[in-house]
Amino acid sequence: MGIKDTTYLKKLIFVDVDGTICTAGNIPHGEFQDIPSDYLGAKPFASRIDHVNTLYNDGKHTIVYWTARGCKSGLTDVLYDLTKKQLKEWGAKFHDLQVGNKPHFDMYICDKSFNSDVYFDGLPINYQLEND
Repeated sequence: MGIKDTTYLKKLIFVDVDGTICTAGNIPHGEFQDIPSDYLGAKPFASRIDHVNTLYNDGKHTIVYWTARGCKSGLTDVLYDLTKKQLKEWGAKFHDLQVGNKPHFDMYICDKSFNSDVYFDGLPINYQLEND
């Protein structure tokens, strides 16, 4: 009897970076250049990172951090390295990091999305994803 592959049972969770697990820059829209200096001052939201780490640790989820960093400037390699370094410094656990393939937009409407403030501020500490 072989080992059963249960990876297909994991929920795939994409988590945004700026404004979700860390502060977003206060650079006015017209002055935003999407360069490393725009992100160096980002401060982590420790409780949000802890929550995502809990999902990672339970083994039932695949965590992918997904950011629009680099979409405007094209500096995806440099911003990938910076983002990965920040995530490690902040203690964020993840299976994959996607940088530069998320469109830069002002509003996202999707039937599977949560507003980060509603998700993190409105759920009990022991919240489990539906159907776990």
